[in-house]
Amino acid sequence: MRPVGKKGLYEMGRVGLAALLMLLMMDVAQAQYWGSPYGQGSYGYRQPPAYSWGWPWDDGYGPRRRGPGLQSGGERPTVDRLEPRAVSFPSDYSVGSIVIDTKGRQLFLVQSPTEALRYPISVGREGFSWAGSETISRKAEWPDWHPPEEMRWRDPRLPEKMTGGIKNPLGAMALYLGNSLYRIHGTNDANSIGRAASSGCFRMLNGHIVDLAARVDVGTTVQVVHRLPPELEKVVADQVAPPSPPASPAKPAAPRRSRPS
Repeated sequence: MRPVGKKGLYEMGRVGLAALLMLLMMDVAQAQYWGSPYGQGSYGYRQPPAYSWGWPWDDGYGPRRRGPGLQSGGERPTVDRLEPRAVSFPSDYSVGSIVIDTKGRQLFLVQSPTEALRYPISVGREGFSWAGSETISRKAEWPDWHPPEEMRWRDPRLPEKMTGGIKNPLGAMALYLGNSLYRIHGTNDANSIGRAASSGCFRMLNGHIVDLAARVDVGTTVQVVHRLPPELEKVVADQVAPPSPPASPAKPAAPRRSRPS
């Protein structure tokens, strides 16, 4: 093997430095908005999970910064109940059950074979929506939040636990669905209602979830559907569609002037 001279070492150093700069530029270029797992919130632009570019004998993974073990959710103010709207709801769904329409982003508490209470909600964003049947297994006021490990991997700044409070994304109340990670819960971000913004849970205004929780018990059936049957969908849509603006009155025609003879 021929010995490497000073010029050869210089060229090798230049090549290595150029390669390192290219890797750093690629890492920056891949920065993207991951966002809060609960949609609107304090989480902004950050680096996605990436390999670390270390020494040749590294295994390719570097240490990841972790969020705090415990974070306060802030104050717990009193939340007044917000009455929902009663709508015509002719269906075969069981009286007393909850029906969640993800397409319409609305939740119904069935009151009779022909009527239900309607609550606007936020649903799972693309890739996180689901359908099926569950039962309410637990109710919790100002619940603590334990972000799942995969969620903390997507955003390492999340804490292991956030106590219940006004800063907690679960809001003033949560209804837990079976043994799953999904919940019907409140939110402190009213602008997210009506959107597909969550990781599979269903958000309601804090006043609405407090009202719903007072009307249902543990064991209540929750039916999640992608959309309502067509006829029922139309009945509901006709009731909740925004009213058309009133037609502006027609302007009277200007009188015609006769020419002098």
